[in-house]
Amino acid sequence: MNILDKIIEAKKTEIAHQKSVVDLEMLKAIPDFDRKCISLKAGLLKKGSSGIIAEFKQQSPSKGIINAQAKVEEVTKTYADAGAAGLSILTEPKFFGGSQANLIKARETNPEIPILRKDFMIDPYQLVEAKAYGADVILLIAECLGKEQAEMLAKEAKSLGMEVLMEIHNEEELAKINDFVDIVGINNRDLRTFEVDIETSVRLGKQIPERFVKISESGLSGAKEIHYLRKNGFKGFLIGETFMKTDNPGEACKKFIERLR
Repeated sequence: MNILDKIIEAKKTEIAHQKSVVDLEMLKAIPDFDRKCISLKAGLLKKGSSGIIAEFKQQSPSKGIINAQAKVEEVTKTYADAGAAGLSILTEPKFFGGSQANLIKARETNPEIPILRKDFMIDPYQLVEAKAYGADVILLIAECLGKEQAEMLAKEAKSLGMEVLMEIHNEEELAKINDFVDIVGINNRDLRTFEVDIETSVRLGKQIPERFVKISESGLSGAKEIHYLRKNGFKGFLIGETFMKTDNPGEACKKFIERLR
């Protein structure tokens, strides 16, 4: 069993537990469930947008602990102040050290910036969770989902008023992109081997229809890479570790965005 399989098995157990503790009606009674979502797609397409989706991530299976001391309220506020186009909040607890509490805190601290719930979404329950806890966008990882399952989840997310980011990392997964998707993210890191290659974005980006906003994910550490990807049609760039591994992630984000201008 590879790491992705282990994550999905753990996710199934986590979801079953969450359902037993907080049912759908309880989630729908949370005030933020009725909040109108903020468009990440519009933020990325806005003239002068940095295109940076700044991520709060404290650990990963490949890197271990990245930044255990960081406070989500402080980091996300400084990300937003630095000019990030959106925020990405890890909510997967076992392998990435994320939590629903971090999503809630990020929303409370940053009421006017779009937030992506970064997790392994496999069940409609998670979509209601995401909306209730303050997410504007949900992530669907193509490798974790069948084509019909991906479309079902995307359609359900749209019905809740959220946007959908579909993540792919190879040609076979292009077929899972559907009409309910707003943004297509190309992950430069292979989720099974954790090897990174930015040319993955360029190669796959050429095969994605123009109606989808394209973003590049993983392995982005310099302005030169961002300029290169922009020339290849990318509007967004999800960056976490580059910022989070520093003592001051918000300041690192600010300096990074300044170098893009």
